[in-house]
Amino acid sequence: MMSRADRTVLSEWWWTVDRALLAALVGLMVIGIILCLAASPAVAARLNIADPFHFVNRQVLFLVPAVVVMVATSFLSPRAIRRIAVVVFAVFFVLLLATLVAGPEVKGARRWLTLAGITVQPSEFIKPAFVILAAWLFAESTRRPEMPAQLFAFALLASVLGPLVKQPDFGQSLLICLVWASLFFLAGLRWIWMVGLVGVGAGGGFIAYMTVSHVQKRINRFLNPDSGDTYQIDAALNSFRNGGWFGQGPGEGTMKRMLPDGHTDFVFAVAGEEFGIILCLIILALFAFIILRALSRATRESDPFTRFAITGLALLFGLQAAINMAVNVHIAPAKGMTLPFISYGGSSLISIAFGMGMLLALSRKRPGAAALAALTDTRPAAEPLARPRVVAPPSDALAGPA
Repeated sequence: MMSRADRTVLSEWWWTVDRALLAALVGLMVIGIILCLAASPAVAARLNIADPFHFVNRQVLFLVPAVVVMVATSFLSPRAIRRIAVVVFAVFFVLLLATLVAGPEVKGARRWLTLAGITVQPSEFIKPAFVILAAWLFAESTRRPEMPAQLFAFALLASVLGPLVKQPDFGQSLLICLVWASLFFLAGLRWIWMVGLVGVGAGGGFIAYMTVSHVQKRINRFLNPDSGDTYQIDAALNSFRNGGWFGQGPGEGTMKRMLPDGHTDFVFAVAGEEFGIILCLIILALFAFIILRALSRATRESDPFTRFAITGLALLFGLQAAINMAVNVHIAPAKGMTLPFISYGGSSLISIAFGMGMLLALSRKRPGAAALAALTDTRPAAEPLARPRVVAPPSDALAGPA
């Protein structure tokens, strides 16, 4: 056991990192392995893969570098995080553009690249780096209003949305827009800007509905199930019905054999069938704890960048989970988005680990941070209170009676 008296880097990290937050993240990873064990045999059989635990083995293989990335990133300082975010964003922005030219078309979209035999989805890695850069720009806009930082933030958003819409990937576009708008709101935007942004978002959604056929079909199926094929959603809802409160038991689910994406987009439904609503509530509680814990940390931060970055990363994590679970229970239109740390997928798992590593790093206790902020504060210090003036008594009063 490490002592507080130790001055090693590892000991300092252990006593300053949010261990409750770290434990909740590890808990989600463990649940992800268990649910992958439940879903993998059915998916492997449907895809004619000989090894029934093919997806479990690959998930564990992806989990090892993911844990290394998360822990290593959690050692970084805020300045190092900003620098790494710039590099990661630049590299994966180039790869994001490359998907439009060299990426294979899968189900009408170009979102992946194959590099050295490994399939990578660049948009997954851009998201956490984008949040850090947006938080940095909004923090600078509050520190130095004379800088056009908000204009740069708009340019940053447009540069990412362009390739994502072109792929097309409207789910990731919506997620990035929601996080960016939340940070803009926290940075103190005027209400007229908020009204304008809502109008632009509504207009963009309407244009997508009118011009992109698969978006129109998904929304129509959500609003009117009789208008098209609802096979996946029906199978997911039946999974929850079959599971009840306590589930059918590990390996006893039947609806998972009919779910085409039971190991990825609809893994939450597999959890409901085999382990019941109880496990679904535990998963929901873990996500809620992580988000609320991070936001609570953010409120105690005096540095604008740290406050915005923690909030943005927590919202990115929470909104992605909320969208996935909402689709599974049919309170949102179908959208291919993974459940963080639980769904199968290498790019998603490692990119989320990178984002949560930055969240752990930024939320670490730094006893010297307040003192450093006071030393670097350039605002004029308040004038000290005037000392009371002592008036000497007249000389005849000191002389006493004659």
